[in-house]
Amino acid sequence: MSKDSFASRLVAAAFELAGQQGWRRVSVAAAARHGGLDLAKAREQFACTGMILARFGRDADMHALHGAMTEGVVRDRLFDIVMRRIDFLQQHRDGVVALMRYAPSDPMLAVWLARANLASMGWMLEGAGVSARGVRGALRKRGLLAVWAWTLRAWLRDDSVDLAATMAALDNALMRADQVATQFSGTRSESAESMVGTEPDAPFTPDAENPDRPG
Repeated sequence: MSKDSFASRLVAAAFELAGQQGWRRVSVAAAARHGGLDLAKAREQFACTGMILARFGRDADMHALHGAMTEGVVRDRLFDIVMRRIDFLQQHRDGVVALMRYAPSDPMLAVWLARANLASMGWMLEGAGVSARGVRGALRKRGLLAVWAWTLRAWLRDDSVDLAATMAALDNALMRADQVATQFSGTRSESAESMVGTEPDAPFTPDAENPDRPG
């Protein structure tokens, strides 16, 4: 088994365990035992539970970025890439729900998750062909983070197979983001650029956005 395959299996085991017993019961060792994986290899690749979360977030981003739309208007491209990330969460739904229920009881974890999600929004913007650099990029990331949070709340309540309610919430959130941007920019033609613009700014530098891992 390759290192990458082992890591993916351990992360999947961690979220499966969380779905069954709650996130409080999750540790690297517990996930390895739950997945029938070698404990020494688990220790070699994952020093702490935070590294499991970091890997999960990276995998979610990669799933969203792979095959994402590169044509069409910005709003459609953002809709596509955000739903791709939701699709990844859906594959580990019970574990993600357990994590979100537990996070409010652990302030450090909650802060780290917020920073990690903000960094991921930079990747989502870049994947949709929108610059996430500079001051405007920072505003766009925060705008998309609000869209993501609204969509995630809808997803938590959405038990349908096709996630129709989640998609409707995302579409509505993107529309509202456009409306807010229009109020500040004064013109519709500038609103999309002010919130999720398409001009070719300087290249996105992911290393500067990576949040610190929790201990």
